[in-house]
Amino acid sequence: MSKFSFNDLKPYLTQGNIVWIGLFLLPLVITIFLFFWQDNDDYSHLGNASYTSGNSVERCANGSRPGESGASYGEKTAEGIKFNVRTPLNYDSSVAHPLIVVYAPAGANRRKMEKKSDLTYAATTAGFIIAYADHPELSTTSTIELSTIPALVAKKWCVDQQRIYLTGHSDGGTVSMAISFMTGTKHIPTAIAASAAGIDTASLESHRCPAPLSVMIMHSAKDRLFPGFGLKSTGWWADCNDCELIPDKLDNGCIVYRGCDNGVETWYCEGNKIHSQWPGLNKEIIAFFSSIKKRSLSLMK
Repeated sequence: MSKFSFNDLKPYLTQGNIVWIGLFLLPLVITIFLFFWQDNDDYSHLGNASYTSGNSVERCANGSRPGESGASYGEKTAEGIKFNVRTPLNYDSSVAHPLIVVYAPAGANRRKMEKKSDLTYAATTAGFIIAYADHPELSTTSTIELSTIPALVAKKWCVDQQRIYLTGHSDGGTVSMAISFMTGTKHIPTAIAASAAGIDTASLESHRCPAPLSVMIMHSAKDRLFPGFGLKSTGWWADCNDCELIPDKLDNGCIVYRGCDNGVETWYCEGNKIHSQWPGLNKEIIAFFSSIKKRSLSLMK
């Protein structure tokens, strides 16, 4: 067998052939680049959770949840919507964790939303598992599909299904809110924190109030895409939750309606950023979700 030499290829490496080879290989190179670019650890800054022992801690049977600790990529819903999952660095697969699902705005995906929100470290340090979902074209069907993510995470990781928290920005905020009042999905969240959601009063009033639910609405006074939507939607939730009419102002600048049914709270936090920017209230979001321990099973049916 003759020895291969690069010189043997020279007759074939005309300028035209090189162009055709380049065009043939370009899609492959782009695909490989996007694969590694969309799923990487650049923004997956994980923290260690502080676990407390005791009989009150919900648990999963040893070996019953195959999900790995740390950063997991490319999980999919039945219809192919991708999401990534992050756990505490010292994840204990026998302890049931609260779960946060973060829904992306239009024009973003799970990776971009993780970067935009920068929630991973704060959430995992506080003992949460957190998942980031891609943005499909927004519709009732896609919202229902996105609502399956908590159950899918719970199949592979040890999740306390009475502590499911939803958040997101713009379309992602809309999804978080819609899941909480749509028939067939409203039983899923324990609390929501919706940012820059595009649901107006008329849309809200076309739906029946769900069972009392703790809600945190974040909206900017400078939001030109959905001006005033946040304050108006907060009023709808405060009415649905049968809260006191006059809210209190918190030290963090948010207002809270107290005296709501079943001890839930309704928060409104107004910012001054443009619509496309995440509100940056990560400390408040984690504190809010951490304060909502359980939702009554009788209310979730």
